[in-house]
Parts: sequence; C-alpha cells; structure tokens
Amino acid sequence: MGEAVHRLTEWLLLVAFALSCCGCGCTERAPSPEMAELASPGATASALGEPTADWIRPPAIAGSWYPDDPSELAQMIEGMLAGVEPIDGAPIGLIVPHAGYVYSGPVAAYGFKQLENGRYDVAVIIAADHQMPVSQPISVWAKGGFETPLGVVPVDEELAQALVDADPRISFDPDAHQGEHPIEIELPFLQRVCPSCRIVPVLMGDDDEETVQALTDALLKVLPGRRAVVIASSDLAHYPSYDDALRVDGATLGAIETEDPKRVRATIEALMRARVPGLATCACGEGPILVTMRVAAGLGADTVTVLRYANSGDSPYGDRDRVVGYGAVMFWRYEPPDLTAARRRELLSLARRTLEMYLEDGEMPDYETEDPVLNRRAGAFVTLKRHGELRGCIGHKRADTPLFRTVQQMAVAAAVEDPRFPPVKRDELDELTIEISVLSPFHRVTDVEQIQVGVHGLMIVKGKHRGLLLPQVPIEQGWDRKTFLEGLCRKAFLEEGCWREDAALYAFTAVVFGEE
Repeated sequence: MGEAVHRLTEWLLLVAFALSCCGCGCTERAPSPEMAELASPGATASALGEPTADWIRPPAIAGSWYPDDPSELAQMIEGMLAGVEPIDGAPIGLIVPHAGYVYSGPVAAYGFKQLENGRYDVAVIIAADHQMPVSQPISVWAKGGFETPLGVVPVDEELAQALVDADPRISFDPDAHQGEHPIEIELPFLQRVCPSCRIVPVLMGDDDEETVQALTDALLKVLPGRRAVVIASSDLAHYPSYDDALRVDGATLGAIETEDPKRVRATIEALMRARVPGLATCACGEGPILVTMRVAAGLGADTVTVLRYANSGDSPYGDRDRVVGYGAVMFWRYEPPDLTAARRRELLSLARRTLEMYLEDGEMPDYETEDPVLNRRAGAFVTLKRHGELRGCIGHKRADTPLFRTVQQMAVAAAVEDPRFPPVKRDELDELTIEISVLSPFHRVTDVEQIQVGVHGLMIVKGKHRGLLLPQVPIEQGWDRKTFLEGLCRKAFLEEGCWREDAALYAFTAVVFGEE
C-alpha cells in the first residue's frame, strides 16, 4: 500500500508540474533523433516515401499528464466515464479539453461518453500548435498511428491523404506533431469508448479566417459518407481568477451555443479587449473550435449542447487565483421521438399507476419495455391539474434518462415536491388530470423575434436565477410574445424586462398530451 501511495503522489506531482507549464505560448524544442530520421521540418507526404510500420508517433506526456501504466490508466478513465450519463443523440462534433487528467479528465469524459450513442469509424481530432515548430499552416499526421500506454491508435491513411490532397495549405508534417499534447491526451479516452476508431490528427498553426475556412472546406469535401466525428481539442480561459473564469467561460460557451462562429470570434475579441486580469486567452483552440462548429453544421448538426463545465480551481490540486477553464460541448442532429397515440396512452397510464402506488406505499411500480421510443433518453415535465387548476408541475430538462423513467419520476415530483402546493393525497387522485410535455433540446435565442408563441417554451438564465415556462403556458394565459417574456422574468424572480439585459434565453418545443 505504501509503495502505491508513493507512486500516486509522485505521479500527481509530475502532473502538477506539467500543468504549471502548459500555457499556450510557443516554446522552442529540439527534434528527437527518431523524428529527425523521419523527416525534415515541413516535409510532405510525397517527400517521405511509402508508409511503413515504423510511422508510429510515441507518447510524449504519458507518466506526467496521465498515467503511463496501462492498468492504472484504463482504471482511471473507466472511473471518469462511469460518472457520466449520456444524453440523447450521437455527436457529429465535439469540443473537449486537453489538460492533465486530474484537472480536465472528468470534463473530457462527458464529451467522449456521448460517442457510445453512435457508430464511428474515424475521429478527426483538431488542435492548435502549442509549441515550435508550428504547422504551416495546417499539418496532418497521415500515416501509421499514435501510441499510448493502451496501444497504437491507427491513422486512417486514406482519409488523411485525401485531406492533404484537398488543399495546398494542408501538409503531412510529422515534425510539427512531435511533443505536442492536445491530440495525444484525447486518445486514451477514444480507445476506451471507440476501440475500433481510426484517427486523423490535425494541427493548426494559425486561426485566421483563411486557415479556418480552408480546413473547413477540405473536411466537408472528404467526410460526407463516412462514419466520422470531428473533435476540437481546446481548453477555455487561461489564468484568470476562479470567478473571472466563470464569467469569461460562460460568455464563450454562450457564444458557442448560438451555433454562430462569427459570434464566437466577436465574443472572444470583446473579452480580450476587456483586459480581464490574468486572462491570456479565452480558448487555446479557437481555430479548431470554429472549424468543428462549421463542419458539424455542414454535416447536418442542428443542435449544440454544453455537456459540462469546470475549471482547474474545481480540482483539489488547483489554485483558484489562477485557473484554466474546461468545457465539453456536443454538436448533433435532433430527431423528434415518434410519440404515437398508443405510446401517449401508455405513458399517461404509467404516470397514473405510478402515482397510485407511490401515494399508497411510497414505491414506484417496476416497469420495463422494449419500445425504443419509450426507452429513448428525453427530458419531460409532468403537470397535474385539479378541476382545471394547476396542482403541481415539475420536470427534468436534460435528456439523460429513459423517457418512461423520466415520466415516472416527474409524476411523483409534481405530486409531492412542488413547493407551491401541499403534497397530493391519495384520495385526490380521482380529481386530478395528468399532462405530459416531452421536451426537445434547448436552443440559444439570439433574437426574440424568433420566438413563436404557442410553439416555443422558454428558459431564462441570469446569474443564479433561472425560470422556465412550457409552450402551452402563454396560450392558456392569452399572452403575446412580450407578455410571455415578462412572465418568464417573474418566474425566475427577476424584474420585468430582465430578458433585455445580459440574460441568456433558450427556446425549446414540446410534444404535449394529457388525459381527457
């Protein structure tokens, strides 16, 4: 036991040292003898000859940023993944952080866990150069593979070469990849959730518009028809205080939620002009983020979900006076559930049976179904009314629980946990009607003119205040759009007009059905 504790302590000290030196500024490095034999800086695929089994890029940060012992590494990753409930939907694009695992690993796990929802053959992992020599301006490792303590992750050589051939600004430059951490650190996670995935590692030496668009166009040329996910490897704010990081990263993630790359650029530029103390960058992979947003949209993504946020100050090893932010974001395509009349009746019946049993003996009935729609993860609200008047309404927004289970849990919560009403009693049940609202994902609203009364529900977030109103509420109340927004402010215990000033608005739709 003493030796194990000593090894863990030694490894954590190495990680802490590595993280203290992981800024995004460039540092000079000397090529290893092995890499010098492979290629001179800037060499292209044609100059490097035919691929051989020797084109394996060795790990550069194993043993410092993450464990170099295979069993210890696998156990660590499995532990982080086990703490994540996947949401509905399969990623087309992801943003994940790339710091040492004791800092950003739990956030990265939220992104990689979602890959279990889909079927993938290849992951295109895009990162910005963090040290010299930088890519000129885009470098692909086009042959062989990347090695980690868990084995070698093979490169999809055909796709990588197609990407190199797609634009003269893209080259096969192995020297640019030497010693870089932001791609390598993602691979052990990928090996656990998608063991058959090949990779296309891409480094960007610049994030100017020309470079971003060149890589975007090239990827949209070579990826259609392939079972691929595009992954941007990027941390968020570097080195502000903990509270400033919350504000800066909240603004950056909010801009990403709009699905508008131009807004992301403008937001980051404004934040940097604000001269937040200690802030060196808002995202050390701004270019990869912008490329991933554009490529995901081009491949059909219509929804963006922030899965998790934290910063190094949340780690027991972090310093809250000087932090780095981490976000996991998923870009995906939403397909509404096929809630037929029979499925609606089944869910309403389940909700009533659940209330009957729970109010009788405090237990929920066991329920199993093979229906894929009822098993699909979804957010939902359950509303209880007595003689047409509200008697309780509570919901779960995140699509991380099977729909039937969400309905059971929210039926009970609406009956006994709504703070606005006393708990429902068993003898009231015959006088209650049940209504279920199955929610779509939430979309950031950038223009209130986009809000359609009777179609959209709304949620507002401002500081610690949150409020949500379902789509049927303004119809029942006879509200127009402005009155709907004012009612939303009241629901969040904010002053009317709060939606005009520095508040985040989200719209969603719902499939609403109830007992007659």
